[in-house]
Amino acid sequence: MVRAVMRVLAAFGAVALVFAVTTEARADRCTNPIVGACINSDTLWPQAGPTRFFGIGGGETVGRGQAGFGFVGSYQSRPVLLRIASPGPSGTEQRVVDDQFTGNFLFAYGVTDRLQLDLGAPITFSQNGSGTSSLSGGSELRSTAVRDLRFGFAYAVVPRLRIDPEKAVAQGGAGGTYSIVARFATTAPIGDRDAFAGERSAVFVPSVSGDVRFGSLFLGADVGARLRPVGEFAGARVGTQLTTALGAGYDILAKEKLSIFLEGRAFWTFAEQFETQQSAFGVTSRPSGDRITPAEWTLGARSAPFAGGDVSFMAGGGGPIPGFDSAITTPRFRVLLGLVYAPTMRDTDGDGVPDRVDMCPDQKGVRGGERPGCPREEQADPGSSPSPPTP
Repeated sequence: MVRAVMRVLAAFGAVALVFAVTTEARADRCTNPIVGACINSDTLWPQAGPTRFFGIGGGETVGRGQAGFGFVGSYQSRPVLLRIASPGPSGTEQRVVDDQFTGNFLFAYGVTDRLQLDLGAPITFSQNGSGTSSLSGGSELRSTAVRDLRFGFAYAVVPRLRIDPEKAVAQGGAGGTYSIVARFATTAPIGDRDAFAGERSAVFVPSVSGDVRFGSLFLGADVGARLRPVGEFAGARVGTQLTTALGAGYDILAKEKLSIFLEGRAFWTFAEQFETQQSAFGVTSRPSGDRITPAEWTLGARSAPFAGGDVSFMAGGGGPIPGFDSAITTPRFRVLLGLVYAPTMRDTDGDGVPDRVDMCPDQKGVRGGERPGCPREEQADPGSSPSPPTP
């Protein structure tokens, strides 16, 4: 296992270094402080693998040798809205990115029972807005865009027990009450830089996520960073950020059949903001001393009724968190839909048959047969009624 982990980390580091070095030329094309568009307009980067929230990494990983996938669709309104000072009393408002619908295609693979490889491929299917045309006189925003690719790994420092969640909580302790997962990811800057879909270089994203459960109540937290050079557009500057997220939810129905949750995400930006002034001679920019913190909340519902909880559906929506500034990349509101298949290989009765196919998940049984996971005597007579669970 140690050798497998070391090989994965070495390969990952080599690829990340290549992207960091080969994107220097791209960075040179993004240094125009007025009309540069190398800012990612979407701060929501969903995680691959098992999760109970949209923007918080899950406390589980997919099973060894298993492949998972998912799709998270996001519609956001006015994520890039700039107000530029002008001779008029109220200034000029520019809807740089007005409406935007993006699909995140997510993939996960379990190298070991603790190590998971992740891949995220976001694509903007539809968007509109003025883009940089109001400042540079160029064309308006492209209606579709390829966004920066994301790839990385997750390692379960304190792994969740691979049994029924309710039984795991009843056992308590590490893996039952709580779990911890460390993550590291980077982006490949292949996004359309003229459509606010890509960064000026690779972004490195270390983070740690935690998952705590008390009966029907579950909590999630995520803290990390997005390490990158500063990108600027008309005085709005986005660089290295401290990322924080908190969430809480409640299982309304047992077996994860229906849950509700509320989460909040905040991105503390270190880069100083600039002020812009528009006049007959063009647009000028100077430091303002301000800092921004894009922040959103999401209220949603989740259901995992199939395959022992491995297939889940999520829906939700939200907007800016009150009390935070209305910063660039903070949408007026956002609507989300998600579908995830994450084979966790839970085996509650320990008979070697995963719960997703085990027809008797609370009884030790045999593999294969007419009733996988059921006792041998039930295999001999498939038409007989199942035996009652053993007390």
